[in-house]
Amino acid sequence: MATITKHAPSPTVTGTPGSRLRRRARSYNWFGGGLSWVWLFIVMLPIYWIVITSFKTQDTYFVTNPLLPPSDFTLTNYKTVIENDVIRYFFNSVIVTVGAIVPAVAISFMAAYAIVRGAGNRLLKVMNSVFLMGLAIPLQAVIIPVYLIIIKLQMYDTLAAIILPSIAFAIPLSVLVLANFIRDVPKELFESMRMDGATEWGTLWRLAFPLTRPALVTVTIYNALGIWNGFLLPLVLTQSPDQRTIPLALANFSGQFGINIPAIAASVTLTTLPIVLLYAIGRRQLLSGLTAGFGK
Repeated sequence: MATITKHAPSPTVTGTPGSRLRRRARSYNWFGGGLSWVWLFIVMLPIYWIVITSFKTQDTYFVTNPLLPPSDFTLTNYKTVIENDVIRYFFNSVIVTVGAIVPAVAISFMAAYAIVRGAGNRLLKVMNSVFLMGLAIPLQAVIIPVYLIIIKLQMYDTLAAIILPSIAFAIPLSVLVLANFIRDVPKELFESMRMDGATEWGTLWRLAFPLTRPALVTVTIYNALGIWNGFLLPLVLTQSPDQRTIPLALANFSGQFGINIPAIAASVTLTTLPIVLLYAIGRRQLLSGLTAGFGK
């Protein structure tokens, strides 16, 4: 006669998944949050000091607390900076940045597409290795050869002398980021475009371009920040005041105004304002684009 074995009831799990998630949400990381606020204070304090100092007069700056807002706001410092051709230097930086970013991003996008789609081609593998080697070469190591090449091309003391090397140094990282984005595009989409009779050129602009738009925005913003803040290339490859860019003009302002710290603070505020606005607009695209494709 078969016996029936009774099993003890299994222990019940207390709490629903929703309640566990709510309890987990309530467990804040106080230590990490505190360090974040400390780091935010460290970063924002110099910015706050520069902005409030730019609205102070030279006479009151040395007799007041440097961290207190000015008792009487003045725009004299900004007027002084603008009268020293800062508008010309601003447009020079715009020309250099746009003139380098547009061809660099276009070339990098087409190169990344060719590298991903022609993964079995040895020549493309060699080109990919060359692009990756470009990431290991700092600008300071090749500034003398670049200077000699610009002299041979008779382009010294022109904005084009800054644009061409900026394009070359913007391509390696752009190819790396864009290639990782294009690899994430399902191969079935490329095959369906091919079955529909689309050429590689059509697939490039009708399929790859719309799907990699976040990555294109990422490399555009990232490289624009670097080119706008570039100092070494304008310093070495230009000479006349008409060809100065914003960073080089800022260094000149520091020597020109001497101990006029409020005027220097006004020039720093004007030169960094476009960068802050650009980063604020594209911050999410920049961070998501740089981290996409590296989690696998």
